[in-house]
Amino acid sequence: MPKHISVLLDECIENLNIDPSGIYVDGTLGLGGHSLEIAGRLSTGRLIGIDRDETAIERSAERLHDYMDRITLVHGNFRELGDILDRLGIDRVNGMLFDLGVSSPQLDEAERGFSYMADAPLDMRMDRSQGQSAGELVNHADANTLKRILWDYGEERYAPQIANAIVHQREKKPIETTLELVDIIRSAMPAAALREKQHPAKRSFQALRIAVNDELEAEREMLDTAMERLAPGGRLCVITFHSLEDKIAKAAIRSRENGCTCPRDFPVCKCGFVQTVRSVHRKPITASKEELDYNPRSRSAKLRVAERL
Repeated sequence: MPKHISVLLDECIENLNIDPSGIYVDGTLGLGGHSLEIAGRLSTGRLIGIDRDETAIERSAERLHDYMDRITLVHGNFRELGDILDRLGIDRVNGMLFDLGVSSPQLDEAERGFSYMADAPLDMRMDRSQGQSAGELVNHADANTLKRILWDYGEERYAPQIANAIVHQREKKPIETTLELVDIIRSAMPAAALREKQHPAKRSFQALRIAVNDELEAEREMLDTAMERLAPGGRLCVITFHSLEDKIAKAAIRSRENGCTCPRDFPVCKCGFVQTVRSVHRKPITASKEELDYNPRSRSAKLRVAERL
């Protein structure tokens, strides 16, 4: 079993307020670290573990073996959350957890193509049985599309230069591996940018991963469904790792917490808005110093928690 440290584990479990008889969803199962702690607190309750990565499902089943009497594992995309719950005959859920980061095994296993630190085929698909790979995207998308992806999803300020470099290089030969792409990205960036602390390919790889997996739209759909399917008093915990994800989570919660469109000077609401959730914490929760010491990957993690009214 690959090594994996669940991010903000204690904070998630505390904020889920687990009822031993409740129904819970771990919508990003991974290697089952969060699920293990949730399942261990259930008695007559039930945990639904969802992941679009079949390898994650297989590996987490090993880890969760002792609790499988109260766990249902589902190979699927969390954007299909409503359909999954309907198929299982579940109307309302007491708590849901979504860790939106790429799991350690996906980063550490070079063959998945997520990492800019090891050579591998350009893939980046969470579910390798579906969709277009990153290699297909970089070899076939036009320069304007690549520029938009790099800017919108990676906030890469050198997006035009990198997109043009990709198009120029693929005219000579297809771009097939992660380190080929890293070299192209480096070649398009000025010397000052290459001296920055952050790896020069980090933003571009993030952007391609988001585009390949249609992550942001899937997250919007998932959050809408999750808050609709929470039972009164149920909690939603969402861990994000970059600003685009955090903005989506924040906006989704805020629209249900304070979505009134009436002018500020109206004495009473006339637009018909009804608050359905509340933020449990004013600001997102971040990793403690202790966690940062043993798990540096948690440094960019933010946990937002909402409660259904």
